[in-house]
Amino acid sequence: MAQKITTEEFKEKVFDYSVDKDWNFKGDKPAIVDFYADWCGPCKMVAPILEELSTEYDGKLNVYKINTEEEQELAGAFGIQSIPSILFIPAEGQPQMAQGAMSKDGFVKAIEEILVVK
Repeated sequence: MAQKITTEEFKEKVFDYSVDKDWNFKGDKPAIVDFYADWCGPCKMVAPILEELSTEYDGKLNVYKINTEEEQELAGAFGIQSIPSILFIPAEGQPQMAQGAMSKDGFVKAIEEILVVK
């Protein structure tokens, strides 16, 4: 199940940008971070896809949701200009950001290629 997290939880589970200047992933498995807002139409289209994927890939990756209206500091730290913005975080290496709504096939391709999860 996709998990809604706060800025503080993000710093604990993903990356503490207030301490580390260089990317330092704190998670133990790859992650997808969905930056969204409740009023955003495309975000509402992506939400059920992410829920489905979080079930299908349970135990292999984490899916986090960040409400950009509630977590403005975090959205600002990542330079979020448009939503949805999806951050794909591999267990090792640099994260990659995708903007806009994606299809389930698009997510699966990113999960396999960027996150290296089958």
